[in-house]
Amino acid sequence: VALIIGAGDATGGAIARCFARGDYATCVTRRSADKLQALKDTITNEGGICHAFGSDARKEEEVAALVEQIESTIGPIAVLVFNIGANAPSSVLDETARKYFKIWEMACFSGFLNGREVAKRMVARATPARKQSIIFTGATASLRGSAGFAAFSGAKMALRALAQSMARELGPQGIHVVHS
Repeated sequence: VALIIGAGDATGGAIARCFARGDYATCVTRRSADKLQALKDTITNEGGICHAFGSDARKEEEVAALVEQIESTIGPIAVLVFNIGANAPSSVLDETARKYFKIWEMACFSGFLNGREVAKRMVARATPARKQSIIFTGATASLRGSAGFAAFSGAKMALRALAQSMARELGPQGIHVVHS
């Protein structure tokens, strides 16, 4: 099972299609499940298996319920791809605290919630023969900030640091964690 958080019309959808072609049952999420129907139809028409879920990745209880539902009804999650971007440019002079926090919450905090919930399950079943991965998608903003992107850069840099910490902790336990 491959769980793609933030399976939008571009990168997330392409990632889901790739895993489906690799014989993974894909579980795709967005806040609104209605926006996933076209992706689900495409994957199904290409011969893949796709399950669509509406879920707010920023809400701890929704994340825990989603992971539980997938693990109990579809199968063990072998791959988590976290792909929420939250790219909303704004001058730091005009940025509101509310918008800055929401961007961080979407692009970083929700990565923590989803990564932690899936990692708990992965660690419990880790063996040298069982391949398990957590992948966080990045952006240029993960490496350097640009004018007008203070909130986005801050969130994506923090997500990269989260991935590095998780990789150092979980790698020796059999979970491959990357930020790309």
